[in-house]
Amino acid sequence: MKGYSNELYILAFDHRGTLTKGLLGVEGRPPNEDEASRVSSMKDIIFDGFIEAKETGIGTGEPAILVDETFGLQVQQKAKEMGVKFAAPVEKSGQKVFDFEYGDEFGEKIKEVNADFVKILVRWNPNDDEETREVQGKRIKTLSDWLEENERKFLLEFLVPATEEQLSSVDGDQSRYDSEIRPKLAVQVVEEMREKGADPDIWKIEGLDTKEDCEKVSSAIKDGGRDHVIAVVLGRGANDEKVNEWLRAGASVDGYSGFAIGRSIFWNSLKGWHENEKSREEAVSEIANSYLNFISVYQNGS
Repeated sequence: MKGYSNELYILAFDHRGTLTKGLLGVEGRPPNEDEASRVSSMKDIIFDGFIEAKETGIGTGEPAILVDETFGLQVQQKAKEMGVKFAAPVEKSGQKVFDFEYGDEFGEKIKEVNADFVKILVRWNPNDDEETREVQGKRIKTLSDWLEENERKFLLEFLVPATEEQLSSVDGDQSRYDSEIRPKLAVQVVEEMREKGADPDIWKIEGLDTKEDCEKVSSAIKDGGRDHVIAVVLGRGANDEKVNEWLRAGASVDGYSGFAIGRSIFWNSLKGWHENEKSREEAVSEIANSYLNFISVYQNGS
């Protein structure tokens, strides 16, 4: 059956270029062995924070992680051994136009990794040129069809970067774009992707400010008899106050069923550890507490 039946609380740390560039300062080249090892250590810290939180207890809902094979293969293996549900990405990191990390061999890699959910990130604006949307649409449909045939759950994350015209229409104010323009575009993106053959079980949606905007997205993802398809709230690296606002808006809407938050949970803790300002234990505990706090907000509104 298309969709998912439980609330999902996903700690997302499939970041690759974001960590190598943002914390290690590596640009224009692949990380060397020591740098790659450092990023892998960061993934271990995040996973340990997740386990600490999980052992504390989260009540209802299903804790899960989203982690890449590139720097987090050891975490994927631990997750399997411990019975932790995990999602794995199959997109190339940092691309403006979605493409497969493993090219035509993506199916074999999905079988090898054997994640509970297969995830892609796509940047899509209805005002993008038709060729870009056509190329991305075909690739998403290829994946969607394969996952359907192989009975695997599909987690589709999309971002709606503002065009220059859209941003200028709100005087260059990103927060106004997020609240005034992006909600309508998000519904359009869902409709366009669906028309081109995307059929995910779970939509990972950038946070929206109001319950009404979340309801419109929920209606779009459930259209056409997809009653069990769900949305989870994406944190997008925003501060706690903003993420909490998005969580409260989504939590009150039928069809929204959890979150997938990454940098907002772990970034400051990893930065502190990387710069020798925090011990490993402090970073782990901070990550655990941040994750639990977002779960509490989603479940209780506080």
